[in-house]
Amino acid sequence: MDLSEFEKYKFMREALYEAKKAQNIGEIPIGCVIVRDGEIIGRGHNLREHSQDAVHHAEVMAIEEACLRTGSWRLENTQLFVTLEPCAMCCGAIINSRIPEVYYGTKDPKAGCAGSLMNLLGDKRFNHQAQVEYGIMEEASAKILRDFFRYIRKQQKIRKQQRRLAQQKKDKSILEK
Repeated sequence: MDLSEFEKYKFMREALYEAKKAQNIGEIPIGCVIVRDGEIIGRGHNLREHSQDAVHHAEVMAIEEACLRTGSWRLENTQLFVTLEPCAMCCGAIINSRIPEVYYGTKDPKAGCAGSLMNLLGDKRFNHQAQVEYGIMEEASAKILRDFFRYIRKQQKIRKQQRRLAQQKKDKSILEK
């Protein structure tokens, strides 16, 4: 991992840009970019809700684009930047595509498998391991997720209140008959 701090922040900002794209369409705001030789070769953000496909995580989308762009499933000599710690499925995709370096913004204590619940990327039993560094733009990565879920909870509360008011009106009209 010999990227400069400037490069790490530069590419994590691009991953955050992808996360904002997800947020803008109502997806959980997680974004990812894959870099080779200082150039972004793959971009992705969550698309699970829109596609109704469980594997459409940001990392998988970026890996697919990078593979198409390079014409190979082997993404050696690349770096993956993602705003949230990869889950088990995404760690599997990272291992299988031979990505050697992973940088992520914030930990995922409920599903993270690159250090939180376990570290699949460092497990020597696999035929490939990736070096992991976390905490790059950690606060920005955590904030976009916190703000998104706060908004979702607020919207749910509003809908619940609207349903309760509608039921009260219905009950009142029944009583008046």
